[in-house]
Amino acid sequence: MKCFYLIGLLFLLLSQPIWANSFADNLVEAALYRTTQEVRYDGRYISIPYPNGDVPANIGVCTDVLVRSYRALGIDLQQLVHQDMAANFSAYPSKRIWGLTRTDRNIDHRRVPNLQTFFSRHGQVLPISQNGADYQAGDIVSWMLPGNLPHIGILVPAPDSEGDTPWVVHNIGYGPRRESMLFDYPITGHYRFQP
Repeated sequence: MKCFYLIGLLFLLLSQPIWANSFADNLVEAALYRTTQEVRYDGRYISIPYPNGDVPANIGVCTDVLVRSYRALGIDLQQLVHQDMAANFSAYPSKRIWGLTRTDRNIDHRRVPNLQTFFSRHGQVLPISQNGADYQAGDIVSWMLPGNLPHIGILVPAPDSEGDTPWVVHNIGYGPRRESMLFDYPITGHYRFQP
């Protein structure tokens, strides 16, 4: 299964010259590729290698869409989040939300509040509005779902004839999908992370 993933990713990356696209374009392509993968929603705790660790390719949650999309561009959010948390643990909500006293490189990068903190510290924090024109493909958006559940996704262009408001690649329980849902839930964060 991993072999097919790597072959598909290699094909995606080699199908166009990377230098011809912006970082946002490449992130969008990587996110759209995620929607072609069969992934069962499963957020259980799993011990994974470090760095570049990942849960099995056939499972994942919303944060795994981001982790895998950035990893396709050579950016390891597992390592980046862990290193920042190790140096600045009190800046992260792990103690307040989960009662933790130290980092856990198996799960920290798979938690929305930690990614929000990381993107706030190392990316651009952009305004939140109800105007689709204020959002760009390649941006990261987080929401609060009913039941006080944090959620996160990557913005991608709307399909032709669907308007100018970006769509979202996310996993809200049915595997990675591209959907028009930017304003369906209260937005809690709007970020641009292009290292």
